[in-house]
Amino acid sequence: MPFQMPVSVADVLRDVQRQKMVLPAIQREFVWSPDQVARLFDSILRGYPIGSFLSWAVDGQHSGDFKFYGFIKDYHEFLAPHCPVLDVESGQALVAMLDGQQRITALNIGLRGSLSTRLRGKHWNIPANYPAKRLYLNILSDAPENELGIKYDFRFFAEPPVAKDDDPPAHWFPVHLIYETAEAIEFHAYLVDHELADSKHALRLLARLHKAIHDDPLIYFYEETDQDLDKVLDIFIRVNSGGTVLSYSDLLLSIATAQWSELDAREEVHALVDELNAIGMGFSLTKDIVLKTGLVLTDVRDIGFKVTNFNKSNMAALEKDWNAIAHSLRLAVGLLADFGFSGSTLGANSVVIPIAYYAHQRGLGDNYRSLKEHQSDRQLLRRWVTRSVIKPGVWGSGLDTLLRELRSVLREHGHDRFPADEIESRMAATGRPLTFNAEEILELVETPFKSKRTFALLALLFPNVDTRNLFHIDHVFPQALFTKKRLLAAGVEESEISRYQALVDTFPNLQLLDGTTNIEKQDKMPLSWATEHFRDGLPEYLTRQELVGLPAEVTDFPAFRDVRRQRLARRLAMALDVDPSLVESADQTPTDP
Repeated sequence: MPFQMPVSVADVLRDVQRQKMVLPAIQREFVWSPDQVARLFDSILRGYPIGSFLSWAVDGQHSGDFKFYGFIKDYHEFLAPHCPVLDVESGQALVAMLDGQQRITALNIGLRGSLSTRLRGKHWNIPANYPAKRLYLNILSDAPENELGIKYDFRFFAEPPVAKDDDPPAHWFPVHLIYETAEAIEFHAYLVDHELADSKHALRLLARLHKAIHDDPLIYFYEETDQDLDKVLDIFIRVNSGGTVLSYSDLLLSIATAQWSELDAREEVHALVDELNAIGMGFSLTKDIVLKTGLVLTDVRDIGFKVTNFNKSNMAALEKDWNAIAHSLRLAVGLLADFGFSGSTLGANSVVIPIAYYAHQRGLGDNYRSLKEHQSDRQLLRRWVTRSVIKPGVWGSGLDTLLRELRSVLREHGHDRFPADEIESRMAATGRPLTFNAEEILELVETPFKSKRTFALLALLFPNVDTRNLFHIDHVFPQALFTKKRLLAAGVEESEISRYQALVDTFPNLQLLDGTTNIEKQDKMPLSWATEHFRDGLPEYLTRQELVGLPAEVTDFPAFRDVRRQRLARRLAMALDVDPSLVESADQTPTDP
């Protein structure tokens, strides 16, 4: 791997501008923060080394075999976070960056483009909340004291601030002019125009930065010339083992992109992830889930995240079946949304994969979610999903082994129904039983409010709530009643306040309510609200929600909470096929009189 003569930053950016220097598909997206960009420019201005770079010389004979991207110039976190696809001319030789993408992109943004990131506290889906900012340098004062060790004050602004009299002197110089200006002497005219002709400090600073960008040979390249993709991938993995971690799925997605012939894998996967996460109340699925699902649904024998599994034949099968795979994933996530799950309540994203395989295996359409003829099958599927996300350890280590076993059962028995019994039998044989004991039941009824298991447990206990509509996890006794002031006013002894407050977020004080109903409830005392809201249907509501004996006073809350805990434990035991008497025997928790 020969070492090349060092070149200037401007030389490299001109190659980027001419699309002679590009990014191979195995590269990821730009991930640096504004502070990282500022620190890079600070190092350049101080004359510090900025590390070596590794490039891959792709000859014209092989450049058409791979997918290439351009460097980002105007980064927009919402509208344009991805590198632009390049249409490489046949026979065009290229220099592809293997190590140094983040630094070159940062230089490209700082000297030629802009950076648009979301304003703190603003909504993510409004483009106006991402103002375009350019890089500026304060040429009159050094940076204020900071933890980054930055000396020179580089910052991104949409519009540079006006210096106040009590601030250190400031004139914010637009850094892109450094790249656009041929000779450093031209900055004298700039300073005259801005009434800074007497500032020798400013002129020296601009001249030094101009020299660092245009004249100093700061960029040291090692260049790989071998055209073998496997060798290049091996080099890439090794040199990207440090710094901001490169996930293996980033690399594998890039390999898929390089292998697909008709579709762009990166664009397809990113778009599908965004689409899936917008279903229902929103999910937090990743490209890892989508790629793993692709391997499972194309019946690749080894579904591990390995370079060898992303070979040409497997990727050809994935591209060929992509539309059907994407449909099955949409259906699977739609079903999870129908079951009431979302990103905040689904504790195991991997559960979507066997659901998608089942849909793919049967060729199910969207009407599976609604047709009455599929209702019993959906109930079987929902019960299995719920039990699997409640049971600890099911979707943890050894996931690939579990997915292969589930695929095998679904392939054999899942042609006309969801084979819940066969699946649970196979899971038990592989050490992941969906059976529960008394001790587990007692642990589950102490699940805290913020746990992702909470919704699944409530949905299992109270199936009457239509989770296809808006619903809330509601506190039976509202949290607002448990402030120190309100508890004292209600007659609770001060020594007991911490106990009351510790119990309010526990599982026995939770229920599922229709969203509109819960909004109406607000912070009212639960019995007075229920009496007013349900009127003649009050006994039915109290029985359905396991609230019989709901007290009128907050002072009776601890005793009510303990009794309801025992009733929920009995109900949960029955729902999970555990003898309730065993749970009662194992429960040594005393109740208040």
